[in-house]
Amino acid sequence: MMISTSIWSFILVISSVLALSTAVSTINANQSIKDGETIVSSDGTYELGFFSPGNSKNRYLGMWYQVSPSTVVWVANRETPINTTSGVLQLTTSGILNLFRNTGDLIPIWSSYISLPVQNPVAELRRNGNFVIREENDDNPDKFFWQSFDHPTDTLLSGMKLGKNFVTGQEWNLSCWKNSDDPARGEYTYSLDPTGYPHNTIRKGGNLIFQTGAWNGLRFSGRPQYSGNTMYTHKVVINKEEVYYMFEMINSSLSRLMINQSGKGQRWTWLQQAQIWNSVYEVPKDQCDSYNICGTYGECNIDNNPRCACLEKFVPSSIDAYTNGDWSSGCTRKKPLNCQKGDGFRKYPQIKVPDTISTRIDENMNLKECKKVCLNNCSCTAYATLNISHGETGCLQWFGDLKDMREVSKGGRDLYIRVALSDSDRSKNLAALIISLSASAGVCLLGLTLAFCIWKIKKNLTLKVSEETLKSNLKEHKNMSQKEDLDLPYFCLSTLVDATNNFAKVNKIGQGGFGPVFKGILEDGQEVAVKCLSETSKQGTNEFMNEVKFIAKLQHRNLVRLLGYCTDGENKMLIYEYMPNKSLDWYLFDEFRNKLLDWPQRFHIIDGIARGLLYLHQDSRLKIIHRDMKASNILLDNNMNSKISDFGTARSFIENESPANTNQIVGTFGYMPPEYALEGLFSVKSDVFSFGVLALEIVCGTRNRGYIHGDRIQYLPEHAWRLHKEGRSLELVHQNIRRKSRYRHEMIRTIHIALLCVQQCREERPNMSTVVLMLGSKGDLPMPSQPGFYSERSTVGSEASDITILQGR
Repeated sequence: MMISTSIWSFILVISSVLALSTAVSTINANQSIKDGETIVSSDGTYELGFFSPGNSKNRYLGMWYQVSPSTVVWVANRETPINTTSGVLQLTTSGILNLFRNTGDLIPIWSSYISLPVQNPVAELRRNGNFVIREENDDNPDKFFWQSFDHPTDTLLSGMKLGKNFVTGQEWNLSCWKNSDDPARGEYTYSLDPTGYPHNTIRKGGNLIFQTGAWNGLRFSGRPQYSGNTMYTHKVVINKEEVYYMFEMINSSLSRLMINQSGKGQRWTWLQQAQIWNSVYEVPKDQCDSYNICGTYGECNIDNNPRCACLEKFVPSSIDAYTNGDWSSGCTRKKPLNCQKGDGFRKYPQIKVPDTISTRIDENMNLKECKKVCLNNCSCTAYATLNISHGETGCLQWFGDLKDMREVSKGGRDLYIRVALSDSDRSKNLAALIISLSASAGVCLLGLTLAFCIWKIKKNLTLKVSEETLKSNLKEHKNMSQKEDLDLPYFCLSTLVDATNNFAKVNKIGQGGFGPVFKGILEDGQEVAVKCLSETSKQGTNEFMNEVKFIAKLQHRNLVRLLGYCTDGENKMLIYEYMPNKSLDWYLFDEFRNKLLDWPQRFHIIDGIARGLLYLHQDSRLKIIHRDMKASNILLDNNMNSKISDFGTARSFIENESPANTNQIVGTFGYMPPEYALEGLFSVKSDVFSFGVLALEIVCGTRNRGYIHGDRIQYLPEHAWRLHKEGRSLELVHQNIRRKSRYRHEMIRTIHIALLCVQQCREERPNMSTVVLMLGSKGDLPMPSQPGFYSERSTVGSEASDITILQGR
């Protein structure tokens, strides 16, 4: 019997509904997904399982839209493919997802990680495309133990973050596939750069090739104003804990942001009726989107030929290069600035504002206040409105040269750039006012000077025009303190006061050897650390200037860079680069953050400290003994590279000179060698001893002073030496990392090297060149002798200050 078309349609609809209703979206503990099996989100939008990309036969665990053709948005094992169809994903009773090549394997090729206890774990593929591990009866997103949204690949979905969490160090960014057959990380990344004022960037390797321009509350300034978008909203969130970009869907439509193998950031939306993905936009979209293509103070216009030109009132730095199409050297002002006698600003409308890496913001200022603050700071080169979402509010200021600008039709922002007073908008308006007044009064001829016109107007007219109003931009700024002839930038005290909010307590980030350290934004707009010499310090102006001179000459990747200095009366300050990942002790001695440091990171930090000390002792023009090596004086940059800081107690020395003597012991007990703590004798071997103690702390994750073993408080090198003699050095390693069996030899060798550095006898300690060599090689090491000890007068519960110094046992 024939079945009618309408009945067939009804059967197909019912089948689809039944398939959707029976689709599984979760995995319970001890359950698994084998190759060929999948789970589907409850609304049927997303599916998770094994797939082979393109023409590849390799298998990957991933997630894709259930559209035709299926679109992959997340890959778990992108770097470790499976070459058979025997893969299996399993959720353990402790709430960990393990991916195995074969059923029965013991070692997973990919695994999630959670550090909190779980009672009844369940893994769920949610309606928004987030694959999560949670408690079975707790659906609160804030309590998820693990989520795929924290580990994006090449695609950003609605509700995902692009940015950084400053508390946990978690970063969210996109990285392209190598090619259509291989989802491994390619060379392009799409991320939010939190430096300065946040903006989205595309990088090729480490090189910036595109940036969106500053966020203005509605959109990024480098993008035209779009109309008719009813599918999603987007935002940038900035607070003390994190900064991120996010978009969220308004309706049930599908939209995604991705970075492709060609380095293009693409926005796609799904057209349901046509059953295709529609490209909304792509960046970089043209030559003017190429980062800084026109150089500093150059502007790109895609409709012009040539595309690059200097901003009005600016000229090419190299006319020959510019006329030949080489714009890399950029532009410079026609007339130089003269901050002391007065500068002005010129308005440049509808422009993609410059790279915001060197900027400062104030959400409470209006544009008039923003201009005043920028004018009074000689380092401020431009300003603009911060937010246009509710009128024009807030203040965004630039410091240093301006780059990566372009004209943006139906978008952009008004930018006010610092120029010579005679080139400014105020100068134009003032000149027009004077000419108008002069013409009506008949007292000012065309050939008269501006100053003479002002004088004649004031003398002959009854108009109440104050001299202060007419000459406000010619008023001199405060005289700066007399500066020494140093090859280092000088900062005005007023600039530092403004940058640190008058050295507010909330901006205090540490205590250096000679005074407090404050966070601020100075000179080029970077976040910087301002070290203030305390009033109680015995260091005078001459000594301070000498310190500035020799620190300024120290340039090494493992030393914090000195950016400038300030002397104003009794005020003496040093300005250093700011390290966003804070100091080593912030990680090392915190129960939770300690777990973020795996062994390769710890060894990299130890090696970096050693290389920094080697430079100080041997390779720098001035040989330096630091004298206060400790975890709080090791700062960490964006890539967790270690940088030695705080040279307040440093001393220069002549190579091969005998140990020097001091009547004032400076530094930190627990890191001092016996000869220095007892007799005041210091040498390069003092830093070697401190390095050894610090290396043991990094390995162990515990402070040296007050190290608890059993029922006693011990000195850490003492405990390490005893374990070493008994062949049990590995027990000293922090328990979270000692399980990494492939690094055990390197861990034991590092402890051995540290013990050589803390030997009681100064002559037996290696120099830093030998330490660096030992860290980088696998050769035999000499046996260490007894380290310098602290006596064990304290017991558990006693204060660490009860520990007294002994020369030995």
